[in-house]
Amino acid sequence: MPQLSYTGLSENWLLKTCGDLHWQALAARAGQAVPEFRDADGNIAYAAFLAIRVRDASLEALGEHAAFRIDTRLDRVAGARHLSRHVLVADGTRCVDVEMMSTFIRRERERDNRSVVRAAFPQQDTQPDSAVAQSADALVTLAKRFRAGAWGEHLGIRQSLEPARHTAEYLPCPYADFNGADLLYFANFQSMVDRAEWQWLRFGEPPTVAQRDLFFHGNVNVGESLKLSFSVVEHHHDGIAHWCEIRRVADGEKIADVVTRKRWRQR
Repeated sequence: MPQLSYTGLSENWLLKTCGDLHWQALAARAGQAVPEFRDADGNIAYAAFLAIRVRDASLEALGEHAAFRIDTRLDRVAGARHLSRHVLVADGTRCVDVEMMSTFIRRERERDNRSVVRAAFPQQDTQPDSAVAQSADALVTLAKRFRAGAWGEHLGIRQSLEPARHTAEYLPCPYADFNGADLLYFANFQSMVDRAEWQWLRFGEPPTVAQRDLFFHGNVNVGESLKLSFSVVEHHHDGIAHWCEIRRVADGEKIADVVTRKRWRQR
């Protein structure tokens, strides 16, 4: 049951699981029994996700007692950046494809998530294959466009410069939304967007995710509120799509962009 939700396999569970597989693969690549990293200066460093891409999702196909496997591959793509791909297969059918781009970070001030900076590691000579490098470059370029607020069109959604169609304020909870490294946990950005969507739109039958991209630009400290702004929301005969910006309320700094496409479910 922890793996399931009302709409099939839980996307939140899936992201957490793939994140852990990514983390464990980083440790194995470094020859570590447990993932415990330090940068070139000896500071504790954590893997932080820059971008996540969910594609070809049919999570509604998985219910009670469904058997599946997750095939994982991780590659170093540049500097301290790594790209992992996770393919979930059930009964010989691919049900979702998840790509995750990470880098290593550290804090300049203890427990202050606004002081997070990139961690420096010794250069490595290994090079990814061309397909991995191409996928990584596409994610990095797209993340930069979203961070700059000039992405134009993505997943069939055209960027709007009009005022937000809907906004919601969210106070992350230290018991549920932060992880053991005291950072707002990456998988809970998806959860925040889904909660805000549901409280606003409240469909008679909730749709299920088909595609989702998450781009992470920063973090937040315990006690700081977030503002979720849905600047584009589209309704179609086959589902809905939206773009949500997540900003800190205190200073207006954007910490994430989330672009989502969902399909109506057939009961």
